[in-house]
Amino acid sequence: MKEFDPITYVEDDGQTTPEIGLWGIKKYRLFGAYCNIFTTGMKYKWKQRVYIDLFAGAGCARIRKENKIVHTSALIAAKVPDKFTKYIICEEKEENFHALKNRFINENCDLNCEFIFGDSNKNVEKIINAIPADGTLSFCFVDPFSLNIEFETIRKIAATRKVDFLILLALQMDANRNLVYYIDEESDKIDKFIGNKNWREPFLNAEVSKKDFIKYLAEAYDNNMRSIGYKVNPNLKFKIENTVNTPIYYLAFYSKSDVGNDFYTKVEKMQNNQGKLF
Repeated sequence: MKEFDPITYVEDDGQTTPEIGLWGIKKYRLFGAYCNIFTTGMKYKWKQRVYIDLFAGAGCARIRKENKIVHTSALIAAKVPDKFTKYIICEEKEENFHALKNRFINENCDLNCEFIFGDSNKNVEKIINAIPADGTLSFCFVDPFSLNIEFETIRKIAATRKVDFLILLALQMDANRNLVYYIDEESDKIDKFIGNKNWREPFLNAEVSKKDFIKYLAEAYDNNMRSIGYKVNPNLKFKIENTVNTPIYYLAFYSKSDVGNDFYTKVEKMQNNQGKLF
């Protein structure tokens, strides 16, 4: 496999640049390493190798307190030595969307790209239609800032094509922090996240302790992925910690193929700063 450093520091180009914590570097190293092993390993096995980014952001981010700017997911995926044959880039915030498109142009990314503006949950049919129909293996990166990815979106994408997923599960930074609000019947965020309107019952009936909320959601998500044909490996969930070693979110990998799981296992072993979920 060709050597590839996912972390590229760039100068301020005057465009919208969201802030991230230093721990974001850990996420992008793991993500970029998987993009590289995926495109290199599948280069001669699949005619179409498609990258899908459901929450692409602005293409660059500023590391909080360090005043350094790095490429984020979409531009990292665009820089792998063996390119994806198509890039489907989605972003909801207008200023991020325009900055991202401009950066692709300015970075001379002469690639087959399709940009989709808006909420990926609402645009799921557009996303599916953008995926080539024949001989296609896709890698879908799902990197929301909270639990705002609906499981129905994942199910629909998975049902139409062969897709591996790397999903950020914001179980600490959103779910655990806001449990008291999600228990309220007026909130449907968790309902949509795990595709189950009745998830509150075990908590209200004291069958599950509130301190086990994260584990409950993680297991529910795994069960959902199993139900749509994915070979779930509990060891392929890794926590990302902040600078004081507090877990803030988890990266979960899902594939229907043993090869995909093997690839991700190899990538994880190369990262010395990743940890298991439980």
